[in-house]
Amino acid sequence: MNILATFQTYISTNQLVDYDDGTIGWIFSVYTFTSFFLGLYVGPLFDKYGPRWLLLSGTLCLALSLVLLSLSFAYWHFLLAFGVLGGLASSLLFTPSIAAVGHFFLLRRGLATGIASTAGSVAGVVFPLMLQRLFTTVGWAWAMRALALVCLAATIVANFLVRSRLPPAKDASPHPSIRIFTSNAAFAWTTAAVFMLEFALFIPLTYISSYALSKGFSHAFSFHILTILNTGSVFGRVLSGFWADRIGPFNANMISVLVTIVLCFGVWLPAGGTVGGIVVFALVFGFTSGSNISLVPVAIGRLCKTQEYGRYYATCYTIVSMAVLVGIPIAGKVVHADHGDYWGLIVMTGVFYIGSLGAFAMAKFTVVGLQPWAIL
Repeated sequence: MNILATFQTYISTNQLVDYDDGTIGWIFSVYTFTSFFLGLYVGPLFDKYGPRWLLLSGTLCLALSLVLLSLSFAYWHFLLAFGVLGGLASSLLFTPSIAAVGHFFLLRRGLATGIASTAGSVAGVVFPLMLQRLFTTVGWAWAMRALALVCLAATIVANFLVRSRLPPAKDASPHPSIRIFTSNAAFAWTTAAVFMLEFALFIPLTYISSYALSKGFSHAFSFHILTILNTGSVFGRVLSGFWADRIGPFNANMISVLVTIVLCFGVWLPAGGTVGGIVVFALVFGFTSGSNISLVPVAIGRLCKTQEYGRYYATCYTIVSMAVLVGIPIAGKVVHADHGDYWGLIVMTGVFYIGSLGAFAMAKFTVVGLQPWAIL
């Protein structure tokens, strides 16, 4: 997910040059939707059976997705190979990997989850640079095959390393349940907060490179700005876990969201067209978005028993999947309606972050009442 902007920028100026941003955005929204929505089943399956077969299936799906992507040239090719099959692979790999970390840590769960999730940011630093080089030397097809080999090697190692500590929950069902929302108001508010957070978060992650091109920056810089963003994300994921273990994941999440609101309206909107402005935005947004990505699973873990974590996490992100399904193409349509200008996209991003902050505050209030300094 950390290199969506790389794919979006390349195919929008090559294979799918005749399609507008909103239409192309559906490819990436289907990918993120599938990744999150299928978690409704993957999470309970993890609780019931553990990670082994889920990870193995995800490994095979990811390799096949990238190989098919190397052969793609039509819109529907990208939609099926990346959007559907790639999203399935992501769900099978990511959900059990993060849930397994929660089995081994309680007091230091935030730091442990943050460290584990830095892998995505490291890939977001390395892969854009690798792909930029490969696109110009060997072309799209072999670049995707090389990426497939790297991902295959990494996921094979993961299959041997990822384990669950706790035995399968005896009363766990492999089937999803939405009844959690009626019995846990804090979880319902948290899900609403994450819904708006992910709606907003994936907009810069997908369009930051295209935004740079629209402001007259070079193709090389448009790849580099994504690397800068993911560099910030590496530090955000690790350090946020350290803070969360001290001030609580809800407090740490709200601080990160507040900083992002200031960043959208105070840096990106007025100064994003300058080198200094876009670099500052990318670096700090990478830090805050990395914080949010690593802290949301920890916050969810505060609201349930460890044995039920997979189900709670998956249920939350199944609802959130609706946000990422529509968020990316809506953002693309906003740019198209503004005749290629990005001010509407930026304002929309900031507004959804404001809504997320309010919902996180309500979730905390539901648990601790009017105690703004309470650790949660």
